[in-house]
Amino acid sequence: MSGLAVAHGRRGGARERGRGVDSSCWFAPGVLRRLFELPAPVLSRHQLKRLEEHRYSSSGRSLLEPIMQQYWEWLVNRMPPWIAPNLITIVGLVTNIFTTLVLVYYCPTATEQAPLWAYLLCAVGLFVYQSLDAIDGKQARRTNSSSPLGELFDHGCDSLSTVFVVLGTSIAVQLGTHPDWMFFCCFAGMFMFYCAHWQTYVSGTLRFGIFDVTESQICLALLQMFTAAVGPTIWNVTIPVINIQMKIIPALCTFIGVVFSCTNYFRVIFTGGVGKNGSTIAGTSVLSPVLHIGSVIILAMMIYKKSAVQLFQKHPCLYILAFGFVSAKITNKLVVAHMTKSEMHLHDVAFLGPGLLFLDQYFNSFIDEYLVLWISLILSLFDLVRYCVSVCNEIASHLHICVFKIKPQSAAGIQ
Repeated sequence: MSGLAVAHGRRGGARERGRGVDSSCWFAPGVLRRLFELPAPVLSRHQLKRLEEHRYSSSGRSLLEPIMQQYWEWLVNRMPPWIAPNLITIVGLVTNIFTTLVLVYYCPTATEQAPLWAYLLCAVGLFVYQSLDAIDGKQARRTNSSSPLGELFDHGCDSLSTVFVVLGTSIAVQLGTHPDWMFFCCFAGMFMFYCAHWQTYVSGTLRFGIFDVTESQICLALLQMFTAAVGPTIWNVTIPVINIQMKIIPALCTFIGVVFSCTNYFRVIFTGGVGKNGSTIAGTSVLSPVLHIGSVIILAMMIYKKSAVQLFQKHPCLYILAFGFVSAKITNKLVVAHMTKSEMHLHDVAFLGPGLLFLDQYFNSFIDEYLVLWISLILSLFDLVRYCVSVCNEIASHLHICVFKIKPQSAAGIQ
């Protein structure tokens, strides 16, 4: 699962999309726009100016990428030229989220058995997401519609998809019977994804390894298909000699992946700063981003361990989603900080939901923890959506482009 930590930017190129499209945004003025946009601008004029100067940079190639490139080229050539790259990305994300939520519906504690078709559906959803996520950048170059908004939109969708992918995998192997392992695997996936962009914030280059996101997603899709073929009970079988259940094998692989990935990430973080005196691309301390992800993980761990009603054990899916939305928000902030060469500030409304859970426990759970968990999930999701909508609309307005719409090339060429 830890391979999911790496962003998807390379496969379709720089994922920079948006030029040559309408200046209108995704919400018409009115109640919806006021509801889903923050009242004050998120990005300053200087940040927007630096965003214009941003250029995507990556290095490395994974094992299966040369093979998959042939499939991706075939697929993108089947896409109509009027389909916007960001629309391709969001369709893939929605597909992945929907198919995972089907599993969440049948297995809310990650210990139940879902219908076999639900695991197959989740595998298909993950493969569709991977395919569409791989061709959005190619569609951008094909339609001459590249801009920094596309790269940001792509990484933002990936940060949210990571949460659902690791959750869906945990459900498939019924990891809820081992809550400590499920907690570790899910938060390890979020942490690795954050670290991938942390090292990018430090070095200015997104780095990829031999076994990376493509390989990880294919393995997890095959895992879902295997579960659909033989049934989830296979993961409860005890392996002779070593005397551990089958479900622990993916968890151990995650642990090994985390150790290996962290070694590579932190080698870059501690030695690869491109700013003054080895600082980040924004000239800040290379350790500054740890405060954000560290706060999320520490709060999640404290609430998990101190819950009087075993909140995580009884509601692991809701718990992972509530904190996953917070993780996605701060990861998006990190990507924005990198692309605008600006500092990340620790104070954030995203921590309101986890803070409510912490305070409720501090005061001996005078409000039902399950209710507070739902409140935290809703607040975190609402804050994530408002932030993403606001940032995308501000960038679209500044660059005179549209998020989900593209003009025919002939019309764009006239302009």
